[in-house]
Amino acid sequence: MKNFSNYSSDNLRYLAVDIGASSGRHIVAYLQDGVLRMQEIYRFRNGVTERNGRLYWDADNLFSEIVAGLKKAGEMGLAPQYVGIDTWAVDYVLLDKSDRRIGDVFAYRDKRGADVKGKAHAVMPFPELYRRTGIQYAPFNTLYQLYDDRLTGKLNEARTFLMLPDYFHFLLTGVKKQEYTNATSTGMVNADTHRWDEEILSRFSLPSYLFGELSQPGTVVGRFTPEIAKQVGYDATVILPATHDTASAVLAAPVSDGAPYLSSGTWSLLGKEVPAAITGEKALACNYSNEGSVKNAFRFQKNIIGLWMIQQVKKELGDKYSFAELAEMARRERTDCVLDLSDPCYLAPESMIGEIERKTGKLTPGALSYVIFNSLALTYKKAIEELEEVTGVSCDTLHVIGGGCQNALLNELTAAHTGKKLTIGPVEATAIGNIIAQMIGTGEIKDLTAAREIVKRSFDISEVIK
Repeated sequence: MKNFSNYSSDNLRYLAVDIGASSGRHIVAYLQDGVLRMQEIYRFRNGVTERNGRLYWDADNLFSEIVAGLKKAGEMGLAPQYVGIDTWAVDYVLLDKSDRRIGDVFAYRDKRGADVKGKAHAVMPFPELYRRTGIQYAPFNTLYQLYDDRLTGKLNEARTFLMLPDYFHFLLTGVKKQEYTNATSTGMVNADTHRWDEEILSRFSLPSYLFGELSQPGTVVGRFTPEIAKQVGYDATVILPATHDTASAVLAAPVSDGAPYLSSGTWSLLGKEVPAAITGEKALACNYSNEGSVKNAFRFQKNIIGLWMIQQVKKELGDKYSFAELAEMARRERTDCVLDLSDPCYLAPESMIGEIERKTGKLTPGALSYVIFNSLALTYKKAIEELEEVTGVSCDTLHVIGGGCQNALLNELTAAHTGKKLTIGPVEATAIGNIIAQMIGTGEIKDLTAAREIVKRSFDISEVIK
């Protein structure tokens, strides 16, 4: 990450708040001589809260951390002029007529979406949902969660629906915007019109007044409320990034000519950018998703469980080993065991180690780690083969971005199994993409093509030869 050497107060400063499932960070950035310089100034923990057998996010604590990081920027003399927040997809907040939050914020790993799947598909069969939205099936898709809210009566008092980043933007500014890329992850946006699908809303009895005009990344939300400006010590303008973290990450991928990418983190997202959604029978059979990108383009991608499994194994081992140590142990303890990572048993198990060893038998920590990494690489191989089959275009290079690209063993296994050359980096792709969208919004960067050239100049990109 380029530091703030030679910083001038004349440079516009941008701040990305990038919140993932396990942690969040505040990164301040500015552009100087065609190079993007970034500095992480604040980091905080995140995680799911379990209560009475249900899984929630602590939205109040997350917002407190957002404000604390913004305040820290001012205290460091790095108060930004512009701010944008991204998080994971699918989770949301409902507000009543007084703009008070209704209940707690469910986490996507909660089982309620899976519980209503049968009832939901009786209302509209999944193939029809897919043809309309292009969104792959996952039990946590927003549509299933909202349908559960309707069945349980939670929607009765709701007057506003906001995805989680939109909610945080609202708390900062008092302005409600529904950002496009994250909205597409709900399974309720029509892939042809790029608007909320009225037929889906009608069939599922979801009130249309909850769903307003969708706004593109780069749209100004508003300035801090007086209360927030007083708390943090300065005023700033909130600009929509691509609020879905993967959408932001892909903006920072140094891809061209439709080359595929792999966004590697808690989830692995493998796909390519396409101008129009692909919703045919092959895409449906392969369970590929069409998620929104800038200017109504799409990320045609497969959602794969990713490094969530090794994160849980590390936690269950009492954090005795670092991720680097687990990877090094895995190099020495290879095994032929392979897991089917599409099995929902790995989504939120009581014990990840127990779930794996039910398939493999007892394993050492190193062998457990190898099974996960090798199974991931083989899953990537299958996903690339499906991608090439559905699109009719083969490739020789895969661009790997995000925190998972630091795992050298996983990169080597991926190159070996796929037969592709890998380009690695940038690591902080999501925060970079968040900043890029803000800079395009202000006009400091012309467009996405120019932005990706800046990324190539600003960050280390390496190669793994097959």
